Amino acid sequence: MEKLNNFIEENKGRFVEELFGLLRIPSVSSKNEHKADMHKAAEYIKKSLLDAGAKTAEILPTDGHPVVYAEKIIDPSLPVVMVYGHYDVQPVEPVELWKSPPFEPEIRDERIWGRGADDDKGQLFMHVKAFEFMVKNGSLPCNVKFMIEGEEEIGSPSLGKFCEENAGKLKCDVILVSDTSMIGRDVPSITTGLRGLSYVEVEVTGPNRDLHSGLYGGAVVNPVNVLAKMIASLTDENNRITISGFYDDVVGVSQEERQAMGKAPFDIEKYKKEIDVDELGGEAGYSTMERTGIRPSLDVNGIWGGYTGEGAKTILPSKAFAKISMRLVPDQNSKKIDELFISHFKSIAPPGVRVDVRVLHGGEGYVSPVDHSAYRAASKAYEDTFGKKPVPFRSGGSIPIISLFEKVLGVKSILMGFGLESDAIHSPNENYPLWNFYKGIETIPLFYDYYSKEME
Repeated sequence: MEKLNNFIEENKGRFVEELFGLLRIPSVSSKNEHKADMHKAAEYIKKSLLDAGAKTAEILPTDGHPVVYAEKIIDPSLPVVMVYGHYDVQPVEPVELWKSPPFEPEIRDERIWGRGADDDKGQLFMHVKAFEFMVKNGSLPCNVKFMIEGEEEIGSPSLGKFCEENAGKLKCDVILVSDTSMIGRDVPSITTGLRGLSYVEVEVTGPNRDLHSGLYGGAVVNPVNVLAKMIASLTDENNRITISGFYDDVVGVSQEERQAMGKAPFDIEKYKKEIDVDELGGEAGYSTMERTGIRPSLDVNGIWGGYTGEGAKTILPSKAFAKISMRLVPDQNSKKIDELFISHFKSIAPPGVRVDVRVLHGGEGYVSPVDHSAYRAASKAYEDTFGKKPVPFRSGGSIPIISLFEKVLGVKSILMGFGLESDAIHSPNENYPLWNFYKGIETIPLFYDYYSKEME
């Protein structure tokens, strides 16, 4: 531990500056204008892994953005840990809400500020630096592979095929992921469940052009008005989703497990204060942590139509749009939910409009057992560096590819995240505490050590 801590202390400035180099690359996977930036980010990671001690590193093509693959095999008879992460980031809009430019990272209040600071460049870079320590100090206890993709933020559409075609190359004993958060800085936790995702865009069309709202208002169906009513009807007075069949595959959690979840530290007043709301909401009969961990949800991610510029323009819009995401729990199938949504949404459209629904992306939920050797190793590692046992908990977020890894590669994933809810991932002013960044670098090598001993 002393050697590891000295290594971190002596190299803090270099670690941050190298991470800044990656954060400065606007690798937004959802926008074609950043295609060149995606390749630039992949090249940066490839070089970083080689500099850290990988024997080989390469950029492999997919049907979309490339995958960075690297490895260091020290003994074929030893276990193989494969690190998964992603170098793509979310769009930065609305830009005007950022306190500093999103791709010009800086340190303020002991935090790294910039798009990707936490999700997932900052957390990914912890693994690069932890690997560097183990290689340079001759303490790497097993074989290591890296698979870093560029499409996680758009649902990893190319990675499933990539894994199938490269199953031999990707063969491993466990997949190690840091793309999740902890309950709190003083409450280390291991994510044991992720929700699945169904993400759609809806389009409601009325007249063939925008109309004068005085000449036509009250006589022609307004697509924006209709869309608002349709969306409002998707949940009832108890915030249950009204789509027929939506809950058919939702498996209830036992009272004992719910009681165990309730023991996890959670300060509801602090939670509300951090997001500046007076009250919380959600499905009746469940706690806040249950609503985000073991129950599905439906949310509008964006809605637009008509005139939204400065000043007035009195029109009756021709079209209205919305993006809608449904977070799913294990056993719910995203493709089935896609079909149920499309059928339901079209069925509730009134005469006078046409409805189109496009599926953007999705994936399945995932549950990781707490009696797995990788969980035990992770738990011991956290206990060493945080001074307390980590709490297992189910995250409300989604990493669609995780369930596919188990299906295609036949191995479990361990989710060792070091982010915090206050890191504002996917939002303006994303950030990552320096303390968490360094604590991750400190904890990860211990996981390798304990996991290798578990596998002896």
